[in-house]
Amino acid sequence: MIKGSEAIIKCLEQENVEVIFGYPGATVCPIYDSLINSSIRNILVRNEQHAGHAANGYARTTGKVGVCMATSGPGAMNLLTAVATANMDSIPMVAITGQVSSDLLGKDVFQEVDVIGSAEPFTKYTFLVKDINEIPTVFKQAFHIANTGRKGPVLIDITVDIMEELINFKYDKSVSIRGYKPTLTGHSLQVKKAIKAINEAKKPLICAGGGIMLSNAQPELLELSTRLKIPVVSTMMGIGAVKTEYERYFGMIGTSGFAHANRALNDSDLLIIIGARVANRAMPNCENIHKNVIHIDIDPAEIGKNIKTSIPIVGDAKVILNQMLDLNPTGDFSSFCENITSYKTEKEIIKRDGFINPQILIRALSNKLDNDAIYVADVGQNQIWSAKNYNLREGSFLTSGGMGTMGYSIPAAIGAKIGKKDTQVIAVCGDGSFQMCFPELATLKQHNVDVKIIVMTNNCLGMIRQIQTNSFDKRFTSIDLSGNPKLDMIAKAYDMGYIYFNDMDKIDDVISNFISHDGPCILECSVYPYEMAE
Repeated sequence: MIKGSEAIIKCLEQENVEVIFGYPGATVCPIYDSLINSSIRNILVRNEQHAGHAANGYARTTGKVGVCMATSGPGAMNLLTAVATANMDSIPMVAITGQVSSDLLGKDVFQEVDVIGSAEPFTKYTFLVKDINEIPTVFKQAFHIANTGRKGPVLIDITVDIMEELINFKYDKSVSIRGYKPTLTGHSLQVKKAIKAINEAKKPLICAGGGIMLSNAQPELLELSTRLKIPVVSTMMGIGAVKTEYERYFGMIGTSGFAHANRALNDSDLLIIIGARVANRAMPNCENIHKNVIHIDIDPAEIGKNIKTSIPIVGDAKVILNQMLDLNPTGDFSSFCENITSYKTEKEIIKRDGFINPQILIRALSNKLDNDAIYVADVGQNQIWSAKNYNLREGSFLTSGGMGTMGYSIPAAIGAKIGKKDTQVIAVCGDGSFQMCFPELATLKQHNVDVKIIVMTNNCLGMIRQIQTNSFDKRFTSIDLSGNPKLDMIAKAYDMGYIYFNDMDKIDDVISNFISHDGPCILECSVYPYEMAE
């Protein structure tokens, strides 16, 4: 017989969990106490939201389920922003929250909150555990649900009293959940229809989403595009579906995407959407798109939700692409690729004395990083500059795409680096988003996590300034960040490296010194306050 808290740890060990990101509190103290005798590594963050973002970064770089934990009440509520962030981007996560004693539920006692009711709209599933005997089954089901079908976060809320009760622990190796049977294989007739539509098309275009990476379908996507010479564009979450320099990849579509990619979308006569829900940021006027659409997605609820679909195919992207390739499709759409190439135009990049141009910076950084480097972009103008200028090769591009959560970069980079300790990890943020997450510099220091951080300082909320410029006749309000802390002193306080950068002529030396620095380092780049992310 073991205590409920020990059973929870054993469940995690059975699921091969290696690390938990969390912040303790009274209702999870029994779990933390039992964690002492486990091989599972505990990473103490400085805010519960960052625990979720760190688990997010860990999951995206390892393919495993990220695990985070918080106490009841404010701890659980702080965690929910990160849970919603993971849900929007379909990131596999198990979030564990403590809850007040079961006999006190509903009495508004100290730090009681209905976290299940709060989280249900943006989780894949939630469990409230009040019976100690449910612990093994709940954890087995939670990990299975989180990392199968359309992946996403599962929340387990556990009352503190059962953590001290005793259980005869037994963990099942298999799991079967009534009513939960995700479809992996595409319907054969629909797949044949898709191939027929491709064969009959003149200008087919593949739009790749984040589902390509979640199903590890990059090789199959590349083979289909290469074999038939079909051009590829991506959503922001689809960056990394193919290498940036792949000759038939034409970049990101959408409101902040490339003009030539959007024009290719408009000109195509067959749109092949794979693993993307094509929300308004990617296709703001879906209702005006009148063409044949093949939509491949593991979540049937996403097919046809935002765009009218001619040939829906439900299933795993990797499986379906293999089904398509097995039918030996033929075709040569290289002329359409040539047309798209002719659409490309180079905008003038302005250099200003005393300021760093973010586009040049990111391109130069790309050339000096390892091929498998992990680049984590925060939200704001830095995200757009990164998405449009980072040259991704064998590595990963992480960002908060669906939710657009500021403060994502540093904690997600911590999780990514812990998951891939021998891989370069760079976090890029603005001075606004940096101040939402810089307490995690203490986590970097405490756990010896070597993440390099770029802060693009323009002393304002750049994206909001841009919106106010374009839509509010330059009536600027509530964007001034002139109270920014001195980042050299912040770096010194956390015993980190620091480099200030405002001279473009020194870009090669500065980047080399930055990425070769021994340990965490902040590179503060002075950016022109009115620089636009276009």
